[in-house]
Amino acid sequence: MQETNARFYRAIESKEPRGHGRSVAPCDYVRCVHPAGGSSRVGDGAPVLGRHLQGQPGAAVHLLSDVEIRIEGGVAWVTGTENILSQLQGNISVTAVLVTNVYERTGTRWRMVLHHASHILTGEPDREE
Repeated sequence: MQETNARFYRAIESKEPRGHGRSVAPCDYVRCVHPAGGSSRVGDGAPVLGRHLQGQPGAAVHLLSDVEIRIEGGVAWVTGTENILSQLQGNISVTAVLVTNVYERTGTRWRMVLHHASHILTGEPDREE
């Protein structure tokens, strides 16, 4: 699962739409929710993520931290923090977002069905009582 998730991020960084096809499910219920994109994208796997991610400006490197992987039957989910280093017009910026990637297993292969990234909000975390 760790390699499948890493393959997804290599495809993002290369901005190569065909690269997404190896890590994203070819089904009509794939979703992509991203803070820069606003709404959820639904559609056929690689083209959905490819169109969405190609709209991101500049070069970017995604370093993952706080990664946790859980597998239950034919479903796996990866949670963590995307630490995004990007360069645009000579300026470098660092952004951190929380991410959840959900994968389905078909045969021996894992394919992504959900990529959800959200900004990290500041302030006191909610405490359970």
